[in-house]
Order: sequence, then structure tokens, then C-alpha cells
Amino acid sequence: MGSTFKAAAAAVALCAASLCQAQNGWPAKPVTMIVPFPPGGVADTVARPVADAMSRVLKQSVVVENRAGAGGGLGMGVVARAEPDGYTVLMALSSISIIPEADRILGRPPMYQLKQFKPIARFTADPTVLVVRADSPWKTARELIDDLRRPDATPLTYGSSGNYGTMHVPMEMLHSAAGIKVLHVPYGGAGPAIVALLGGQVQALSTGPASVLQYIQAGKVRALATWGDTRLAALPDVPTLKELGYDVTFAQWSGLFVPAATPEPIVQKLRAAAEAAAKDPKVRDTIQQAGSPVLYLDAPQFQQYWDADAAKMTEAVRKIGKVE
Repeated sequence: MGSTFKAAAAAVALCAASLCQAQNGWPAKPVTMIVPFPPGGVADTVARPVADAMSRVLKQSVVVENRAGAGGGLGMGVVARAEPDGYTVLMALSSISIIPEADRILGRPPMYQLKQFKPIARFTADPTVLVVRADSPWKTARELIDDLRRPDATPLTYGSSGNYGTMHVPMEMLHSAAGIKVLHVPYGGAGPAIVALLGGQVQALSTGPASVLQYIQAGKVRALATWGDTRLAALPDVPTLKELGYDVTFAQWSGLFVPAATPEPIVQKLRAAAEAAAKDPKVRDTIQQAGSPVLYLDAPQFQQYWDADAAKMTEAVRKIGKVE
């Protein structure tokens, strides 16, 4: 009995030592950063310079992989179920908090649960921007809202990255607050939705500044308002919806996550690499030029922010109700 116990204890000790050695030697191979949206959106815009900077810190490649589908839920589910060894990480947007509640409303099995993720760092937190084509008849948000509140108004068609995504929820919040008529047209991501706007398939959309600032500056689209508490530094002449009398705010933040069971030594290494990336001048310049200042939060502060934002988003989704 004693020898059996000793053998078992030795096996456990050997296993623990091997695990510890593996963690200490991490990363021994490239890390995959899942972006659950197509190229061209906010998550992709943030992920690429961040991945490049983290590669330099970790001394291993951090490879961005776009896994789009289900408004981001497909790629997020992939990471939720991934081996918690630090080799699969997620660059998500605030829609990570929305999709589980949407699944419940739709009566379908959730693609993931929030408890399956551990936050590493927040990089940006921008209010979404209401944009229309430059040749649109609406020059201001007030004109658009007044026009869409008329009894005989034709509904505004707007594009999004998918049902209950970070481009859908803010527009439905405005719809509810302002009483305007809208028609939602979901796409597979922010990139395709922007292409649809530029091509005239939809009339408007709400998205993070990083994905549309270049088109605003090129004179292809016009920004009418933002969902922020204050005006964006990149768009100082664009009013907030709060200024116009509508108490709606929405931040499309980007943050890095890992599967919840990822060992703490690996989490600490990822936190250090993420912090270094957030402070890297090249990363900050790249993201700033896209219209999004880096607003870094380390894991503890990000967890608090995420908890509060998730509660707010859950309430917003419940108000929207069932969308087929």
C-alpha cells in the first residue's frame, strides 16, 4: 500500500514538474490570435499591430487568424473550447458580452459562456460613429432623425456585422431612444458592411472609428454623430447623440482573452507582452492613425470594466428582443 502510494505521489510530482517546465518554457511555438471577424474591421485593425509587437516580446510569432461567422460567435467559441495552453488567444470586441444573451433569447444552445474566458488586456474603447455616404441627403444627425420620424418616412437601411453585434446594438438603441424607422441588414463583419455602404446597398451604419476614418477623410462617407460621452479627438466636429438629446452610449472596445483555465504563469507572460504592445510607439501610432487612441487596461481593471459593460449590454439585448 505504501509503495503504491509513493509511486502515485511520484507520478503526480513528475506530472506537475513537467507541466511547470512546459509553462516556464512557454512559448515554444507560434501563438495563434483569433480575430472572430473578417479583415477590415476594428478587431482586425487592432490585432495586427498588437500581434506584431507581442511577437517581439515573446520571441515567437503571434499569427492573426480571421475566423468570421455568427457575428463573431464562431471564432469566440473556437477559443472558448481551445486547449488552455496559451497558444490560442482571442482579440474580441464588446460583442463577446452580447452573444450569449442573444443565444438565450433565440432559444438556442450558447456558442460559449463568458466564464470560459479570462481577460488579459483592453486596448481600445471607442464609441461607435454614425456614418452615411457622402452623397446622402442628410448633412446632420438632426436632419436624419427628424426625417425618419415622419409618419410617411421610409425606413433607413443600415448594415452591421451581424445580429446582436457591435454595429447592430447601438443602432437599435438609437432606434428605441429616437423613435426612428430603421431596417437592419446584417453582413458577415464590419468590412463587408462598409463595402455595402460604399456601394449603396445600405444607407448608414454605426461602427468604430478605426474602420471608417479613412473613408471619412477621403470624403467618401460623412460622420453624423457618435455614441460617446464626449466628442472623439479624431472627429472633433461630430456631436455626440447625448448632445442632441438622446441618452444612448455604446463603446466598441477591443480586448485580448484566453481560455479561462490557462495557467497563471502563461497569463502573466501574456499580460506583460500585451502591456509592452500597448506602450509600443509603433502600435500606438498605427491604431491612432486609424482613429482609435490606445486606452489600455491591465487584466484586473479590464475585468471590472468588462463586468460593468456586460451588464449594460445584456440589458440592451433584452430590450431588442428576438431577431431572426
